[in-house]
Amino acid sequence: MEDLSRPADVALIRQLAADLDAAFPSLVADQQDRLFTIAVRVLGNRSDAEEAAQDAFVRAYRALAGYPADRIRELRLRPWLTTIVLNVCRNRTRVRRVATTELAFEPASEPATDPFASRHARDLWARLLSGLPPAQRTAIVLRHVDGLSYTEMAEVLGRPEGTLKAQVHRGLAALQTAFLAAQRREREEMTA
Repeated sequence: MEDLSRPADVALIRQLAADLDAAFPSLVADQQDRLFTIAVRVLGNRSDAEEAAQDAFVRAYRALAGYPADRIRELRLRPWLTTIVLNVCRNRTRVRRVATTELAFEPASEPATDPFASRHARDLWARLLSGLPPAQRTAIVLRHVDGLSYTEMAEVLGRPEGTLKAQVHRGLAALQTAFLAAQRREREEMTA
């Protein structure tokens, strides 16, 4: 399997293997926004997502504390942490149903032609995303929000790449159809 690790991840992994307690705050600083983003899009609730991200870091620390340095140096950090946060999210959804009204899209930039330019559009996309089946929602979040490759997604989710490509494709098609229907309804309401 090809090594898809970022150079910053490789350096951080070396630091974690050398001195876990000294390097762990750097891991948290580097990955906290990413893990929170994944959790909020999967769980749909900011408060639950914050707790899930924190729980994921606690689990990661405990795991790393039990690993020998050689095993730490072999980690592919982003997929490994993604697996942990997704497992925490799955455990939370098994315990209770989570309201999905708080999904938030916060794109890095908002040019005038960006479909996420208005708060209303971001909220609409968030509601539509939350309405997808969990497998499609997770695949879209990992691919298009977190930017994982299909190879990394397959590693994280334990599913074949072809299955993940199909889930992303079907999910995006469902989002597009639902978005167009919502726009049509809004236009009809405005003209009524």
